[in-house]
Amino acid sequence: MIDSHPYLVGLIGTGVLPSLTPHMHMAEARALGLTYVYRPLDLTALGIDPDRIGDVLAWAERLGYDAVNVTHPCKQSVLARLDRIDPVAAALGAVNTVLFTPTGRVGHNTDTTGFAAAFTDGLPDAETRHVVQLGAGGAGSAVADALLRLGTARLSIVDLDPSRARGLADDLAARHPLALVDTASPTDLPAVLADADGLVHCTPVGMAQHPGLPLDADLLRPELWVADIVYRPLDTELLVTARERGCRTLSGGRMAVHQAVDAFALITGTRPDPDRMTAHFLDLVTPGPTADLPVGPALSR
Repeated sequence: MIDSHPYLVGLIGTGVLPSLTPHMHMAEARALGLTYVYRPLDLTALGIDPDRIGDVLAWAERLGYDAVNVTHPCKQSVLARLDRIDPVAAALGAVNTVLFTPTGRVGHNTDTTGFAAAFTDGLPDAETRHVVQLGAGGAGSAVADALLRLGTARLSIVDLDPSRARGLADDLAARHPLALVDTASPTDLPAVLADADGLVHCTPVGMAQHPGLPLDADLLRPELWVADIVYRPLDTELLVTARERGCRTLSGGRMAVHQAVDAFALITGTRPDPDRMTAHFLDLVTPGPTADLPVGPALSR
């Protein structure tokens, strides 16, 4: 039965035209019998300054949009334009999903919930006594918060900008007082990783436009699990090298799918099928499943 409500959703940010998120949402909506249109609203292509995020939200609201996803560089600036913010998103200081409701604009963050679900599914029973995270940017903040909510006892933040790493560590420590959150410089990685259970990579290194490894391959040992949030390509040089060294790995594809799963559920009130969304995602990015992103029951939540 076709749902009587036609959904209209947008993606606001710069350089978002190549995004796979609209395709994932619309494919799942078709499978569920929902009428659902999702369009990228690329601020660069439209010639709109990101500082006008408030105007863009107002336009979308007046034009009948049900919701928008928000990405770089508006995840923080959008906060002041909302009526209510989910506690998790408020604590992070970043929103990537805005619902237009009869009682106002409501902000959520499915980056952090998406990573938490991806980690639970993709690295079940992984030890999190000590995790090292490379990158303290916006995505890194969401991932770090998820790791601490999942029970990481010690999180070491490593970033090329020491002040940014320190700022994130201080913020996380204030919100997660039972955990130890510290920082380290890239030159400290050999010593820090020697004591770690896992490594999470949250920088652009490894993307198609930024190929390469974010650290010395010799620091990867079989006892270390390695997660990457980059998903284009799915098999980054880091993940390929880590698997060659005997590490368990988690690709960024899982986070991409699960953040879309959570956003879709918020927008429609209907829980989508993560396996089906994963299958469609894989059709979009690669000719077949990767070693750590299978399709089937393993991805059920």
